[in-house]
Amino acid sequence: MASLSENEATNRGSMWELDQNLDQPMDEEATRLKNMYREKKFSSALLLRLAFQSLGVVFGDLGTSPLYVFYNAFPRGVDEDEDVIGALSLIIYTLTLIPLLKYVFIVLRANDNGQGGTFALYSLLCRHAKISTIPNQHKTDEDLTTYSRQTYEENSLAAKIKKWLETGAYKRNCLLILVLLGTCTAIGDGILTPAISVLSASGGIKVQNPHMSTDIVVLVAVIILIGIFSMQHYGTDKVGWLFAPIVLIWFILIGSVGALNIHKYGSSVLKAYNPVYIYRFFRRRGNSSESWTVLGGIMLSITGTEALYADLCHFPVLAIQIAFTFIVFPCLLLAYTGQAAYIISNKQHVNDAFYRSLPDAIYWPAFVIATASAIVASQATISATYSIIKQALALGCFPRVKIVHTSKKFLGQIYIPDINWLLLILCIAVTAGFKNQSQIGNAYGTAVVIVMLVTTFLMVPVMLLVWKSHWILVVTFIVLSLMVELPYFSACILKIDQGGWVPLVIAIAFFTIMYVWQYCTVKRYEFEMHSKVSMAWILGLGPSLGLVRVPGIGFVYTELASGVPHIFSHFITNLPAIHSVVVFVCVKYLPVYTVPLEERFLVRRIGPKNFHIFRCIARYGYKDLHKKDDDFEKMLFDCLTLFIRLESMMDGYSDSDEFSVPEQRTISDTFQAEKTINTMCSNGDLSYSSQDSIVPVQSPLGVNNLLTYSSHASQAVGNELEFLNRCRDAGVVHILGNTIVRARRDSGVVKKLAVDYMYAFMRRVCRENSVIFNIPHESLLNVGQIYYI
Repeated sequence: MASLSENEATNRGSMWELDQNLDQPMDEEATRLKNMYREKKFSSALLLRLAFQSLGVVFGDLGTSPLYVFYNAFPRGVDEDEDVIGALSLIIYTLTLIPLLKYVFIVLRANDNGQGGTFALYSLLCRHAKISTIPNQHKTDEDLTTYSRQTYEENSLAAKIKKWLETGAYKRNCLLILVLLGTCTAIGDGILTPAISVLSASGGIKVQNPHMSTDIVVLVAVIILIGIFSMQHYGTDKVGWLFAPIVLIWFILIGSVGALNIHKYGSSVLKAYNPVYIYRFFRRRGNSSESWTVLGGIMLSITGTEALYADLCHFPVLAIQIAFTFIVFPCLLLAYTGQAAYIISNKQHVNDAFYRSLPDAIYWPAFVIATASAIVASQATISATYSIIKQALALGCFPRVKIVHTSKKFLGQIYIPDINWLLLILCIAVTAGFKNQSQIGNAYGTAVVIVMLVTTFLMVPVMLLVWKSHWILVVTFIVLSLMVELPYFSACILKIDQGGWVPLVIAIAFFTIMYVWQYCTVKRYEFEMHSKVSMAWILGLGPSLGLVRVPGIGFVYTELASGVPHIFSHFITNLPAIHSVVVFVCVKYLPVYTVPLEERFLVRRIGPKNFHIFRCIARYGYKDLHKKDDDFEKMLFDCLTLFIRLESMMDGYSDSDEFSVPEQRTISDTFQAEKTINTMCSNGDLSYSSQDSIVPVQSPLGVNNLLTYSSHASQAVGNELEFLNRCRDAGVVHILGNTIVRARRDSGVVKKLAVDYMYAFMRRVCRENSVIFNIPHESLLNVGQIYYI
């Protein structure tokens, strides 16, 4: 019996050792993966800690609004008490409807597994409808544990909306333009927030020194701005812990001072909580320009709300809801109510009501805290801008820039050096150029309201397709949102000539960059699709591909997830040799926030085994980062080795002697079959079907025949792995296509400027793929070709 056991163990060979290593309960593993990549369940202590930390990253902008709202609402002063009461009533119900109800309790739920912002909404829609402008998705992508989507009944409203969106390229382009518009305006928000927050806080110096020059205040603001942006490389996690206590003290301060002023100057101001005073305010003022000026100033009370949504990737939804509901919202109501009470009694001080309403004993400590809080307010929109740029880059709408991962605990906390210094330059330009809060406030309000309108319009298809909400709820949401946002939008539009043009110029500049990059990226992909080589041509060349096969591995990078790229035919028709092993590598981003490492790579064989040609698809989500310590080449080789082992193991259980590996074989398919192999192999009742699935059959093979076949299969896989290792030792070359896009000669002037100059310049200054994937320079080979569009 002992000898039988030894012989049996010998016959089983390395395949059985691999079985032991791979013998994992895949159902349990799949459940673990799904739970891991859903929104995490946090303990109460951790949730409170994150709610506290979110104060320092998310709510600084909302918290510093009391510094400048009443000044921008009444730039010419206040005449009547009713005006202040009406303005306060508008502030109260604007804060209630937009930040509290719309964003905190509705829009924050429309997150892509914890990711917020306009691109997160767009990625949700791309998964539920075929509206992506780059059609590089495959059915296997839908099997990812992080790829969640809804199914619809044929005649349901959601199915009709989905069908309507998918028909017509112009609808997809309109949706993309809407997303880019919201994104670019949000970036403009990230420039204007630090400018107005810091300049408003610095203005407190002049309250105690009325004769001080405005240039000194601007200089102080510029110095603070330089300090803010110089700290960004430390990361959101460290900055959040540093800023959170400051913001908490700030909210306690403004809430306490507000309550004190209500007690000191009279509680009659509390009647503003009756919405009737909003109606009285507009009825008394009519359609005069002054009423719209007030409305444009009050719009600033909800600035930072969109950053709250974009910064969602840094913290869980519940933590933000707790912080806003129990700390931010009550303190803001007290602060605005207290200021209104002070202004009613001191109408001449409306321009600097916040600092004038402070008790003398705490003036300078409050000034220091206000300045620190203005720094925090800047942090909220800066962090949001980083997140927006990262999402745009992953979805092919922004040039490749360096992204630094600043936290090991939280994947969404990033730092983008190039964007950081660009924001600093633009912030200084805006601050030094305007030198006053009023014009910056006009620009700021325009940026905020445009982003809110874009979010409102994007929420409609999300509610219908993703949430499957009843149409009455959707109509109620959009009516209530537009009822508040459209009047504010009209008020901000009237101030375009008073500074409101700034965010529009910034948005147009970034929109041009994004749209040109995305347009040329799509055209490059279409060129690759139309010029790809047929498999019949490759098979016709034979195993040697009509060339000398030299030892080594050639990784050919392409944007195609199927077919042989044109770059390969271009390469082999100009060079007399090709590597013994060729792997086509496609790196693509999916409309998901992350792709688990266990599911990142798909490997398949192209053609017969003696061709030694493979395809590897590396899939990433828009939250995934390429870290410096990631050895992309080693990851590719390991996946290739694992695929060969699993492929041989699956071949060993085929009941047919004539078997060829289909092109659709992937590592993902083999993983799904592992458990069946491991649990059924003892009696040999298995067969491999042409659809890459394992099914039980009544096999006539005995155990001895199966073990003999297994031994031969093990020897074959050992030979191929040995060949693969020899090729790796001989050398690895990474072949990258360098497709130069040019405008046709008969193109218009605008297209030539966009393609030949703008896109060409961005291609030169952006990061190369070889840098992103840490490809050694000595192993890099660029193959150039020109494509005219």
